[in-house]
Amino acid sequence: MTEPPQPPNQPPTPSGYGHLPGPPQQGYGYPPQGANPYAQQPEQQPEQQPEQQPQQPQQSPQPPTVPQGGYAFPPPGSPTVAFPGAPVPGGPARGRRTAVVVAAAVAGVLVLGTGAWFAFAGDDGADPKKPVAQGSTPADQKPSGSPSVDVGDGSGNGGPDKTDLNAGRKSGEDKALWLKTSTLQGPGAGIPTKGQWVVGDTVVKTVDKSFVGYAVTDGKEKWKLDVRTEICGLTGQTTPDGKTVVVVRDGEGSTATCDQMKLVDLKAGKEVWTKQVQKEGLFDTAGDATLAFTGDTIVVSRMGGTAAYRLGTGERLFSGSGPEGCQPRAYAAGNGKLIGVATCQDADHTTEVQDADPVTGKKTWSYRLPKGYDVNAVYSVNPTVIDASNRDTKQRAIISLGNDGQKRASMSAPGNFALNCGGYSTSEGLQNCGDSAVDGDTLYLATGNEAGGNNEIVAFDLASGKAKWRTAAGDKRNYIPLKAGNGQLTVYRTGALDEPGEIVSLAVGDGKPKVLLSLPSGPAAKIEGSFLFAKRSYEGGRFFLSTTRLNGDGKDEKLLMAFGK
Repeated sequence: MTEPPQPPNQPPTPSGYGHLPGPPQQGYGYPPQGANPYAQQPEQQPEQQPEQQPQQPQQSPQPPTVPQGGYAFPPPGSPTVAFPGAPVPGGPARGRRTAVVVAAAVAGVLVLGTGAWFAFAGDDGADPKKPVAQGSTPADQKPSGSPSVDVGDGSGNGGPDKTDLNAGRKSGEDKALWLKTSTLQGPGAGIPTKGQWVVGDTVVKTVDKSFVGYAVTDGKEKWKLDVRTEICGLTGQTTPDGKTVVVVRDGEGSTATCDQMKLVDLKAGKEVWTKQVQKEGLFDTAGDATLAFTGDTIVVSRMGGTAAYRLGTGERLFSGSGPEGCQPRAYAAGNGKLIGVATCQDADHTTEVQDADPVTGKKTWSYRLPKGYDVNAVYSVNPTVIDASNRDTKQRAIISLGNDGQKRASMSAPGNFALNCGGYSTSEGLQNCGDSAVDGDTLYLATGNEAGGNNEIVAFDLASGKAKWRTAAGDKRNYIPLKAGNGQLTVYRTGALDEPGEIVSLAVGDGKPKVLLSLPSGPAAKIEGSFLFAKRSYEGGRFFLSTTRLNGDGKDEKLLMAFGK
């Protein structure tokens, strides 16, 4: 059978492929909540927001069943399909469904060649060992506080009935440190509580149009900052000295524009500066914004335009225009790198991945994807790891790129790997993928759950694309990656039904689990399990769990919870 035609001056690609299974599945689900006075109503669905992917919750009362299958790809010589409705240069792919699930009982080696065609070959067949978490060893202290919210006294009982959160705690289990609840009254759509950051001795939570800082030592409110209008763009990133950037609207009502950029000191609870985001073109409509920064550069991407600003002063550095007719429509940033995802002004509107200088925006290398393919996510910018797929055929490849922009390897292993990112069409952006983490030369991906639990973490070698190991969460439980660093992955292991969860570290070498924090049984476990749309952080030996939207019906509902030693 014939190979697809090669672009000029590109090496031939190997052959041998199949096809990916049907429509995208949602991310893996979680144990159903038990009876809980602080549980949110399941019918209150969150709108698009930075901390969660819309209609693709990280937790769901009824976990979906993900079919088994195989990594499969189009037969050799079959034509690649153009991307109908591909974004025009400078414009995002609106309505992108980025929760692509890859079913792979038989692993085909995903190879994205250095040219513009996918080719797939080989079959690893390996089934890395599967250690399962067991045992217990805990962590650290506490926090708590409150915005324009009635959130109790920070003593750990949270609600008006003064429930003892640790009443059912068993021997060897750690503590629920405190719980903050809210009795706010808001619009029918609810009240957004999108952000959560831990900086030094402060955990910061957004509630509607305010930031609130809570002391991690005793949970008392340290400060509150009102930004006065809706937060329409934020990032989970912070500077080394505890600052972050948000974008808010310039007023109230349907005509308000998302163009007021603010640098916020999360330790002091103060605005450092406010600058207007410039309109980058005729189609730059500021409905919302995605943000990312590296060093002293903050990049702002909105529908129709991107631009970079100096973090220290708010001075505009460059707009997102690239040479050779390829216009970046979104950026990923961090670890000293800036990666642009651009739409090229060719007949097929092909996508190009670019390495950009953070100060000038000039690209140092570029990597062109095949016709019809786009980038779903950037798992890491340094090293560069991207997830690409064809929007129509659902063909998918996860590849690592070298410092020169050439392909290093394509990931291959059995498993249903859920993509849990926001994509271009939401303020989540291409990063902050809740089911992945990268550290050094290792990519960690979580599989979708099977029959309500027992998902796995699979560690991939970015140099070879092969799986190093895989470890299962255990019956009716799921692993959710929190962070990776220092040779280990830290994950949240959800509880089953009303059972408590755990914070577990997985060693980079073999995936052997070690329990860092054993969450308590009893009332605390029921409340823990009811955080259906949650933001999670594990810092300083403490686990912070918060909601991303309040019902705002004037009833007592949970906001932020902390666990520790």
